Formats: sequence, C-alpha cells, structure tokens
Amino acid sequence: MLFSRIIYGPIHSRRLGNSLGINLLPSDRKICNFDCVYCECGFAEKMASKATLPTVQEYTMALEEALQQADLDIDTITFSGNGEPTLHPNFLEIVQVTRTLRDRYFPNAKISLLSNATKISTKKEAIMLCDNRILKLDSAVDTTLQLIDRPVEHDLTAEKIIENLQTFAGDFVLQTCFLRGEYQGKKFDNTTPNELQAWYEAVKKTNPKQVMVYAIDRQTPVKTIEKLTFEEIQSLVLPLQEQGFDVQIFA
Repeated sequence: MLFSRIIYGPIHSRRLGNSLGINLLPSDRKICNFDCVYCECGFAEKMASKATLPTVQEYTMALEEALQQADLDIDTITFSGNGEPTLHPNFLEIVQVTRTLRDRYFPNAKISLLSNATKISTKKEAIMLCDNRILKLDSAVDTTLQLIDRPVEHDLTAEKIIENLQTFAGDFVLQTCFLRGEYQGKKFDNTTPNELQAWYEAVKKTNPKQVMVYAIDRQTPVKTIEKLTFEEIQSLVLPLQEQGFDVQIFA
C-alpha cells in the first residue's frame, strides 16, 4: 500500500484518532533505510522510480489546501508515508512550516512523527519540534532486529538505536510490533523470553513516557508472519505494566 499524494486523509487511526497523513517521499515507491518484513509499503528493492521528493514549497501548498478544505476536526497531523519521513533533506523546515499552519488552522491538533529512530543524531532538532515523537524499536537483540527490520545501512544496530533513544530523557513514545515468522529460510520471533528480557531492559533504559505495542494489521510482503492476539500481547507487556509503565496495546 503506497500513498499517491503528499497529503492524505484525514483517516481514522487506531492510535491517533483523526489523522491527516503526510508523505514526504515519492508516490510510487518506498524510500527507507529499513526494509521491514511487515512493511505495508512492500519491499523497497522491488520498486523503481525516477520520482523526486516534494519541495518545501510544494509541501506547504498541499498542506495549506488540505487544512483549508478539511470538513472534520483533525486530531493529529502525522508524518508517515512511503518510508522514513526524516530522510527528507528539508525535514526541519517542513516541520517548522507544519507548526505554523497547524497553529493557524487547527491549533489543538498535535504534530506526530512515526519514525524508525535511526536519524536521531542528525535530525533531533526537527524531531523535537513534533508533539508526538513515536519512535520504533522492534527488538533489542541485534540479530533479530536485522531479520525483522532489515537495515539498509550496515551500522544501524539495536544498541545504537537504544543509545540514541536515551538522549530524549524519556520524552518520546516507544513503539514495537510483536510478530513471528520466517523469511528466506530464517525464522524470527521477538516474543521469546530472551527477546522480551532484552526489550524490557531497553524500555527501562530509555524510560519512554508511553509504550505502544501492536500486532500487524494490514497486508505484509512476507506471508508467513503470524498475527498475535490482544491477549498474547497483553501477557508480554504485563511485567512492564506492573512496574508502572504506560503501555497501550493495539491488536
């Protein structure tokens, strides 16, 4: 599933309410430094395009038009789209524009960012301008993260992501997708006791203000992925809830 426009929606998000989506990437392919086995946009290497990224001017015009024409309340303006939003070279300027237009048309709306947390060291100023910083960690065990998230850049490791998350001093939302499956003859499962213990420790180290955990909800490029039930996920996060962490389950 790819988004064909810069602005899409508003759509009702199970996590964010009425969400006006923002796609800062090409309309016909994914651009991401992860190539996750569960990505609704499919695998990046199977899509070819000469499309360019939207300019700041094009984005500004598209967002203002969408806000002017919105016929229902918008709870959040959400950076997501066909890949990793923070890869746009003008991400800081785009977030600044978004804040200005949000204040003009929907001052009560939040600005949310759904990110894989890999560009914290270079895009932190822009990330901090977003109200909801929803940053991903699918596994605290690097071998599993490599199987599930399939980083394109070789230096992207679970340890590095956790270190970067710690720089927010807890002022972010951590999101994790729990899943099991197999791809190219290799099994992955981030719900084993070893995985969970490492994930618990990462949550404690980073101390997010909220943890969002979820199961796959849409079609995935790998067909062997198992969708976990609400009850299964609830049992996985119970130890964190008992320690006082705010854990929201979406399954």
